[in-house]
Amino acid sequence: METVLLLTHADAGKPALEALAAAIPLKRDGGTLVVGLFGADVQPFANEIAGCGATKFLAVTGAEFTQARYASDAAAAEALVKASQATIVVVPATSRMNRIVSGVAHRCGGRADTHVTGMANGNITRWYYRQRMESQQSRTQRPWFIAIDPGCHAPYSGAAGTAATTPVSVSLPTITTQVTGVKAPESSQQTIRPDAKLLFVAGAGWTKKQPDGQAHVPEAAELIMGFLNATKASLGSSKSLVDLSGEGQAVLPFMSHLNQVGQTGSTPRHPKGLSTCCHGEEPHAVGWRFIGERRAINLDANCGWARGKADVLYVADAFEVMRKVNQLLGAR
Repeated sequence: METVLLLTHADAGKPALEALAAAIPLKRDGGTLVVGLFGADVQPFANEIAGCGATKFLAVTGAEFTQARYASDAAAAEALVKASQATIVVVPATSRMNRIVSGVAHRCGGRADTHVTGMANGNITRWYYRQRMESQQSRTQRPWFIAIDPGCHAPYSGAAGTAATTPVSVSLPTITTQVTGVKAPESSQQTIRPDAKLLFVAGAGWTKKQPDGQAHVPEAAELIMGFLNATKASLGSSKSLVDLSGEGQAVLPFMSHLNQVGQTGSTPRHPKGLSTCCHGEEPHAVGWRFIGERRAINLDANCGWARGKADVLYVADAFEVMRKVNQLLGAR
């Protein structure tokens, strides 16, 4: 019998609900589910998942656990694991949990596996080589820490209620790191939105010469940002576009390698995707593996998107299409 612990910071949001949904089936054969939360105030999240079937809700609270900090977060997580006597620890793979999971596993004498996409029959599933190879693995070492990648499970959606939390004491080490604030771009400059319903991908064609023989990079930037601001879509890019800066060519000012989608970039999981001015070649299209519905705009009717990689291909000028789309969005 396994004692399964969902371990997370209380403000993890949807990734924590996804990890909980993955953890619930593990309490088979008479096992138990325990929830361990840390943060400034864990009660709202505990109440949200009160109907998950957990036998205990353990909590580490206090102002020192408000901000992400390795020393305090690792101490809180270690205390929760030891208090629960968990044999399997499931965590959401947020940046805050990824920072501490390996260290906490070492402190508890366990092992950790990250980038896990699924769990079944005592095995975990992981992808390799840009999601072209899938493996199933298991461990006999306990406690076993499993970090679930966001977007791989439907989030827990059970009934809310009032959870009775049990406080767990923590012996904090000397804190030498102080969080003085957060620096972040303005909301209008935010282009990577993992929870967006639509992924908009721009290719190098936006910066190439248009039918009049001239490049229109400023207009391209205005059209793309206008669409993103109106729809709150997430922005992706082909490798060829983000590499243009190294070739001395004009580039879109808001594009970086962080936006790159494909074999050497990210593999997002949005319900819908729209590719514009991309040819849909394999290195780029492999990043669309988990996109639910794929559409593309390209003047080339024989591009890669037309050869079975897109559900719908619009053979049209992306500049003209996006001008009309932005006009319609602005008319709402």
